[in-house]
Amino acid sequence: MKAKDKVKSKHKKHIKITIKSLILFFGSILILLYCIIFYHYYFATNVYAMQTSATTQEELRISQATAISLEELQGIVDGNNQTTQTEEYKVEEAQLEYITTYRENASLPKGTLQVLQEGREGKQEITKKITYENGEVVSEEQVSSIVTKASVNKIVEVGTGSGISNYSVKIGDIIYTTSDRAAIMVEPSESSQKIATLVKETELKVLAITGEWYQVTGSGANGYIKAESTTHTNWEQEKATEGANSGSNSSGTSTQNKIKELSFDMALNEPSGLTLDQFKKVLTDSKDTNKIFENNAEYFYYIEEQYNINGLFVAAVGIHESAWGTSKIAQNKHNLFGYGAYDSNPYNGAYEFSDYSECIDLIARVFVKYYLNPKGTSIYGGETALGT
Repeated sequence: MKAKDKVKSKHKKHIKITIKSLILFFGSILILLYCIIFYHYYFATNVYAMQTSATTQEELRISQATAISLEELQGIVDGNNQTTQTEEYKVEEAQLEYITTYRENASLPKGTLQVLQEGREGKQEITKKITYENGEVVSEEQVSSIVTKASVNKIVEVGTGSGISNYSVKIGDIIYTTSDRAAIMVEPSESSQKIATLVKETELKVLAITGEWYQVTGSGANGYIKAESTTHTNWEQEKATEGANSGSNSSGTSTQNKIKELSFDMALNEPSGLTLDQFKKVLTDSKDTNKIFENNAEYFYYIEEQYNINGLFVAAVGIHESAWGTSKIAQNKHNLFGYGAYDSNPYNGAYEFSDYSECIDLIARVFVKYYLNPKGTSIYGGETALGT
C-alpha cells in the first residue's frame, strides 16, 4: 500500500508542475502581445503622424535639405582641402606725377636748363584688385584710375648753343625769372604759402641760398623762388673765359673727353658727376641697336642737374628693363622702365609717353621720392622723400 501511494503522489506532483508551467507560458505570451499592441498604438501611430504632418512637411521644404551620396560627400571634402582664392577691390588716393617736356634753345649755352613752366602734381583715385590665396596676397593689379586733381606739366628749355655754362649764383647776384608763372613762397617749400606769382624776366636780387631755393627780393615781393625757375646774365663772359681756357691738357687729350673714374660703390642718390659729352660717350654701345640710349643720353645728364640722382644708375635700370630699348613696351610706348606694368597684364598696364625724355624724367623723380632716400629727406622742389 505504501509503495503504491508513493507512485500516485509523484504522479500528482508532476501533473501540478506541468499545469503551472503552462499557465506561466501562456501568461508570458499574453503580456508580450499586450506590449506589442501598446507600442503600436502609442509610438508607431505618433511616428506616422509626424511624418505626414503638414507642419513637418512645411519644415522639411523650408530646410532645403538634399540627400547626397557618399561619392558626392567625398567630393565636398576634397574641395574643402583645395586652395581657397578670394579677390578684393581697394580704392586709394595717390599722387598724379606730372610730365616734363624738354625744348631745345640754341641761344642758351650747351647744357643750360631753364624752367619755363613749373610742374605741379595732381591727385588720383586708384582702384586695385588684390587676389588672396589662403589669406595671403598673391597678386595686386591696378584696374582703373580717376583723376581728382589734374597735374600741371613742367616745361624746360635746354641750351644747345656754343659754350657750357658753369656759373654758380652767389648772394647779391641779380637774377631773372624764366617761368611764365614763377611762384614766390613764404618758405623754401612747394607746400608753403604762395606770396606772389611773377611773370617771365622779372628782375630779382638774391638775399640767401637754401639748397635749391633762392631767397629773393624785388617787384614788391620778398620770399623764396626755385633756383631752376631763374637765370643769371653773364653767359657772354663765361663763353670768353671758357674759350681762353679751352684746349688740350699736357698729354694732348681734351679734358671734356676724359671719362671720370667710375665705381660700383658710387652713391645712387647723388649725381655721377659726368659731363653732358661724357654721358653720350658712356651710353654709346653696339648693343643699342636702335640708338635709343645714345640719342637720349643728355636726359640722363639733365635729371642729375635737377633731381640729385645718379643718371648712370637710371640708365642702367632702363637698359636692363627694356633690353637696350628693344622690348615691345619700350618701342611702342616710349617706356624704358616698364613703369606701371603689372605681372598679370604688363603691356596694357604700362604707362605710355610721348617720347623717351618724359619717361626718363618721371622715373628719376619716382626713384628719388619713393626709393633712394630715407623718409623725410629733403629732395627736389623743397619736397621731402616718402621712402615708401
